[in-house]
Amino acid sequence: MTSRARDLGITVAQYGIAVGALSWLLTQFDIGSAIDLLAGVESETALAIVAVSALGICGRAYTWHAVISPLSPVRFRTAAGTTLIVNFVNQLLPSRLSGRLAAPFVLQSQTGMGYSDAAAASALHTAVFALYYGVAATAGLVLAIPLLRPELLVVLALATSLYFVAGLAILFGGLKLTYLDRLIGWLSGVAVRVPHVGERLAARLDGLLEFTDSSTTTFRTLASEPAVWLRYAIGWAVDLVLAPGVRVGLLLGSFGVGFEPLVALPLYLLVAYTVTLLPLTPGGIGITEATATAVFVALGIPAAVIIPIIFVDRFLSIYLPSLAGWYPSVRLDVTSLTTE
Repeated sequence: MTSRARDLGITVAQYGIAVGALSWLLTQFDIGSAIDLLAGVESETALAIVAVSALGICGRAYTWHAVISPLSPVRFRTAAGTTLIVNFVNQLLPSRLSGRLAAPFVLQSQTGMGYSDAAAASALHTAVFALYYGVAATAGLVLAIPLLRPELLVVLALATSLYFVAGLAILFGGLKLTYLDRLIGWLSGVAVRVPHVGERLAARLDGLLEFTDSSTTTFRTLASEPAVWLRYAIGWAVDLVLAPGVRVGLLLGSFGVGFEPLVALPLYLLVAYTVTLLPLTPGGIGITEATATAVFVALGIPAAVIIPIIFVDRFLSIYLPSLAGWYPSVRLDVTSLTTE
């Protein structure tokens, strides 16, 4: 089997899992009743949900602005465009982190900054996101321990731990990227001996050496600035704590279902959505909704209530911004999507 055939088979399997998970969810509640519940939401509540959702997207864009602005003066609109494009790519690939691998190219095209700076800013953005998410999801997991089945706790604990692993690996890797210098220098010495193309090949490898030096310097500069971490934390909290907590809380109230303690709702949402990091389906589609349903049913929310709420929450926070990211993605300057 060729690598292309294998990759195609894996992709088909991942989309099959997503379709299967969504199909299972649709059997767990009455669609007509869910439509009636959503139709009964008062217009003031609906407007508040839309407003807080827009605020959440602005918070997400602010996290990008926090890591870009120290390197290059950019408008908030540029950070927002970067956010939407990365969201769009995230839904095409089987893991949230996989999608973020495209972020340096997006930044380079959107801002005109060098690839090494774009790679450093993107790496720090991913690292800080993962670490903040891991801390908050751990808090939600601890609160949920007495209420969840052991097998579900194991899955959520594994997914949560991956955020710490990913965040710390990127953080320490970015700070110590120069460990590649010796390897690249040795390869350059070997390459220069290759007839005809040796000098050009060695020059390319030496360019990589300059890239790692530049990226490490930029990464260290950004990571050492408390303002970057603080500004990122503000945007992150608005996007992933305030907006979903208010959105889901308003919907639960409209459906006549109480939740106590209400302050813990955003933490439960964070831990319920941790499986998006697992490369099971593109963007976690299907698996995330199914896992979140299992978590909230265990917390005492009826499936007929929580499933439509989760779909609305995911649509407004993930799928709608991803769809909005399609248009700016087609206008990317593809000629800039190369390393220096």
